[in-house]
Amino acid sequence: MPMKGKRWIGFVAGRYVSQGRRNSPSQVLSVLGIATGVLALTVIIAVMNGFQMGFIESILEISSYHLRLEGLSSEDLSAESHSAAGLEGLEDRLSSLPGILSVLPFREFNVLLRGRQSSPRGALVRAVPADALERDPGLAAKLEIEDGFFDLYDPFNIVLGAELARHLSIRLGDELSLLSITGALGAGALGTSALGSNALGEGEDAMRAFTVTGIFRSNFYEYDLGWAFVSLETAAILSGPDTQAPVPVLGIKLRNRWQDQRGMDEIRKFLAASGISDAPNGVSLMSWRDYNRAFFGALRTEKLMMFILVGLIFIVVGLNIFQAQRRTVLERREEIGLLRALGASDTAVRLVFVFDGIVIGLAGAGLGLVPGLLIAFNIPAFFRFLEGAVNFFIFCLNALSGLLGGNAGAEEFSVFSPQIFYIKEIPSRLIPHEVLLISLFGFFSAILAAWFASGKVSGANPAEVLRYE
Repeated sequence: MPMKGKRWIGFVAGRYVSQGRRNSPSQVLSVLGIATGVLALTVIIAVMNGFQMGFIESILEISSYHLRLEGLSSEDLSAESHSAAGLEGLEDRLSSLPGILSVLPFREFNVLLRGRQSSPRGALVRAVPADALERDPGLAAKLEIEDGFFDLYDPFNIVLGAELARHLSIRLGDELSLLSITGALGAGALGTSALGSNALGEGEDAMRAFTVTGIFRSNFYEYDLGWAFVSLETAAILSGPDTQAPVPVLGIKLRNRWQDQRGMDEIRKFLAASGISDAPNGVSLMSWRDYNRAFFGALRTEKLMMFILVGLIFIVVGLNIFQAQRRTVLERREEIGLLRALGASDTAVRLVFVFDGIVIGLAGAGLGLVPGLLIAFNIPAFFRFLEGAVNFFIFCLNALSGLLGGNAGAEEFSVFSPQIFYIKEIPSRLIPHEVLLISLFGFFSAILAAWFASGKVSGANPAEVLRYE
């Protein structure tokens, strides 16, 4: 007569789990293996997210914006499009659309910069409104003004990246000369000698010097080394009096950058209603996904490969659980035969052993997740503790070496030395669904290993097993 109900499965499984913990260390090792995998993967992914999201946000907030509206012409604007009012009117109308946070016009061009005591150095200069930081909160959050102010109200003011200022030997209040090398901008308004002996104001026709009013740091080395900001008025002056300055590109920030397609649809409807052409040779509207496709794709691939490589630890732990469960099944063949003789089905007997995998998976995922989250949320403190422990050990070795008459020359240890790495502290960012995925990966690796290991239960014949009992 078959066994009734399922309550006996939990009772028998509980007995097996408790006896297994006392008689074999394999379960403890399996739990520790899963816990180690969950902890390591949580911390590694959190740090990788911190670096990658820092790069991505710096690019989107400073350089590419969420959406870019390019190719506008004077005909696309109002009859007063050559004045500031025409462009500002378009900005205001775009800013009022749903989901749009800010609209900022800008132009950019390549230049050569030179200080009084330095050789020329190439840089990218972005021309923005003088009140850009007030109009674009995201830009203001990412540009840390180390010295001075973001002051572009004078057309001959300039704000430099910290590393660019260091390479040019420039400090706050110093003067430097600028020459466009794009070919699109002339120097007629400012003189013809940009990098010669009269570059800093000696002579009637010399180029007027730019005054450094601020030095910024974005924590993105490319921008800090190769970027500078001037005002849109400066860009118009550099274009020369006989050159019609092109309409600036409009950088658009969204309240939610993941809703970029919805924002593009709203803008296209607005452009169509305003009579602005969106033909292939007309206005171009581009999302951040398209503008940075190659770079962001490389970051996703890097993260995926790291996830897979570190996740291999779960395969190793799963194999350990598989072998341990197979051994348990062989050791309990008589008990399995007895359960089968009493009417237990193959699935019910397999669930007895799968329950062991469930316990191991839950315990391992929980024990790894808690310290993993604690470390991930306190990465700087964790690395300071690690550096302090290592440096204390080095101090003891140096002291012992000095007592023995040796050379105590070991230097202090630093995980991320500022002389080598361009960071002040280790960033960390946790994404909830990734943390859940890591925990489930460890949990189900134990369950699957236990399920496949208990497959021999179905081949157990009660008559054969109990023949000699």
